[in-house]
Amino acid sequence: MDLADLVIRESSDDMSLYLSSGSDVLLTINERDAQARRLPKQQVAERALEKIKTALSRYRQDREPRQLLRNTLYTAVASVAVLMVGAVIIQSSGRIFPVIGHFITTHSPGLRFRSAEIVSPSAISSFGLQGLKIVRLVVLLALLFAWATFILRLFPWTRAFGESIVDYFFAAAELVLAAIGNYLPNLFVLALIIVIAYYCLRIIKPLFLAIEQGSLVIPGFYADWAKPTYNLLVLLVIALAAILGFPFLPGFDSPAFRGITVFLGLLLSLGSTSVINNMLGGVILIYTRPFRVGDHIRVGDVIGDIVEKNFLAIRICTPANQVITIPNSTLLTSGVINFNISSRELSRSLILQTSITLGYDVPWRQAYTSLIEAALATRHILPEPAPFVLQTKLGDHAITYQLNAFTSEPSLMVFTYSELHQNIQDKCNEARIEILSPSYTSLRDGNSSTIPAEYLPADYVAPPFKLTPPNGQPPTP
Repeated sequence: MDLADLVIRESSDDMSLYLSSGSDVLLTINERDAQARRLPKQQVAERALEKIKTALSRYRQDREPRQLLRNTLYTAVASVAVLMVGAVIIQSSGRIFPVIGHFITTHSPGLRFRSAEIVSPSAISSFGLQGLKIVRLVVLLALLFAWATFILRLFPWTRAFGESIVDYFFAAAELVLAAIGNYLPNLFVLALIIVIAYYCLRIIKPLFLAIEQGSLVIPGFYADWAKPTYNLLVLLVIALAAILGFPFLPGFDSPAFRGITVFLGLLLSLGSTSVINNMLGGVILIYTRPFRVGDHIRVGDVIGDIVEKNFLAIRICTPANQVITIPNSTLLTSGVINFNISSRELSRSLILQTSITLGYDVPWRQAYTSLIEAALATRHILPEPAPFVLQTKLGDHAITYQLNAFTSEPSLMVFTYSELHQNIQDKCNEARIEILSPSYTSLRDGNSSTIPAEYLPADYVAPPFKLTPPNGQPPTP
């Protein structure tokens, strides 16, 4: 269709004007249309004709191969330019940000409360760098948005979307801002709760860190209480902030939110009984201080070193390198023997005790000497305080001697006991002392000694049985 064929004609029936191209009527303008625009009919028709011609001209021009090739070239140039600008922004910021962070770290005094540091200069530097990274991201997104809008407007098939994308963006932004404006009072309360909780945690963290490191001493408050107490306070502050903040969350009063809350509460009430018991047991064990990580303990039949403890359980590594997990609730109802606490808190070395039974024919002084020599010959047994022996029982057939020896290595007590028992056998054999543990029944006449052959004289002969007749006279050969 040629643009010259577009003309304005007047209808002879109702005196209205219409736009036509040949025999085709494109648009009719009557008196009402003119009154609605408060213009004469002829002027309204001329404006409509001009708009149609402009639209047709632009439609044809945009689809010409030359124009499409030119727009494609513009797209390529714009894409390369955006990539270069984005690369420059990223590379330059990657070089500038560390310099800014170093400057903030070296020139910022930080936030301190007396001798405790609440917010370090490095934390302030990290916070500032995070803000700069957010600004960089916003700039890159704005650059990408401008590039997309420019590219979409170049081609006729996407021009409508490109021209309206800005309107869509601002309409969506207006909707979001309106929702935020309506929610702003609740949002302010939530932000206030979060900020107060955050800075409460930031304030108390250096305090407990100083207690843990020993730079701050509070009478009656032990250093190993610092970390678990801080964790409990963190949990308490977060729980309190959640309780205060939940009513201000969007959709808090909705049936869906209430249903989810009831469901989660039911799950917790049904499945967390043992967890709660273990957590309470963990808290009690922390503040009663029966042990710490690294201590050598015995729980029932389990003995070993504590390698981990938390609010739910402890893990013990046995001498056989078997790791056993024991819940805290079990520890509360079981006897826990700590082999390290006496030397750490009472300045008393651990005493290893072992008992043997010897016959009444063995002089007790000789037994004492042999047992003490065996203890002193054992590794990890301290010469001072000196080992000592106690007579714990005068039995029907034997005397029970208890050897007590001091050690500074409780974690090696299994191996120390083994070596001590070896030395007891050696020293008693050297002194020609028979160990009657467990009870050993023998006829003293005619029985060979139980001492190993290497400790007996070379001319040793087992004694014969000696029989005496009732009249007391020796038997005739």
